[in-house]
Amino acid sequence: MLRWWLFCFMFAATGAIAEQTAFKKNTAGGQTTYQYKWLDAQDRIQSVSFALDNKKLAAGPREQKNYRPELAMRYVTVELLNVARQFNPKDANIQIRQQGDKVSIKVKSRNKEKLAVIQGQLAQAKEKAFNDYLHQHYYTRYRTSFNQEAIKPDHIRYINEMTGTLIPLSQAFYEKVDAQADAREYFNILLSWVQSIPYDALDNRAQSNGSGFAPPAQLLAENRGDCDSKSVLTASIARAFLPDTAMVLVLLPDHALLGIALTPRKGERTIKADGKTYVLIEPTGPALYEVGKIAPTSEFAVAQKKYTLEEIQ
Repeated sequence: MLRWWLFCFMFAATGAIAEQTAFKKNTAGGQTTYQYKWLDAQDRIQSVSFALDNKKLAAGPREQKNYRPELAMRYVTVELLNVARQFNPKDANIQIRQQGDKVSIKVKSRNKEKLAVIQGQLAQAKEKAFNDYLHQHYYTRYRTSFNQEAIKPDHIRYINEMTGTLIPLSQAFYEKVDAQADAREYFNILLSWVQSIPYDALDNRAQSNGSGFAPPAQLLAENRGDCDSKSVLTASIARAFLPDTAMVLVLLPDHALLGIALTPRKGERTIKADGKTYVLIEPTGPALYEVGKIAPTSEFAVAQKKYTLEEIQ
């Protein structure tokens, strides 16, 4: 109920609500063509169409599997058992057991030097196996704004891997604005499109185990996404448009924004990090926010510095 109240409050703050009026997709000849119509912040009908290569779309995960600690530890246990078999049983007695989302390692040896070596190698193997599991399933370690350790989808990896695939999409929006226009005109029309895509609510990022996050290919195919999903999609398109401009993903406790290193204008909401100033954008919708404008709930979290930043390479 609280999340719904905040969601409604975020919409009501602007008065302008994005509305997608048409969506079609068609697959043929190794490509998928997407066609959209929507109302922008000035209540004008906008449209865009683009075609994406199906092989490139299929190169990454179509959907993000939920992170399940017990499955991760099962993988780690198997890898540790393989490493343990490499040691001479006469040198040490090694016991490796999975207990739910934990793995216990017990080593006994009469030789203290060998004991230390084996314990060190097993500890390294455990860490490597866990990191390998995260990488294979597109997850990454994450420290929340409340200093909690958690696991979340590897948003930056998705952005980096999808940027090239989404160049035709980025180009389609570039062709909708005047060649001499400021980058804000590009971003404002892009934002109105993303904001008009139907919204799925984000569960708590640190507790949801990735459920709800839709990679860009899935978001486009299903025509819906939560704030993390829409921010990753927008960042991939923005990186294709401005390949050399500094950008950050701004992760609030239950929300996500983007920061782009544009020269700020008066009244635009910004944050500073590592000597750079980033203008904030709010891709989620359906409230229509232009460049430099963010929802009151986002403003509150940013003012309280309840966010973490991830640099978009």
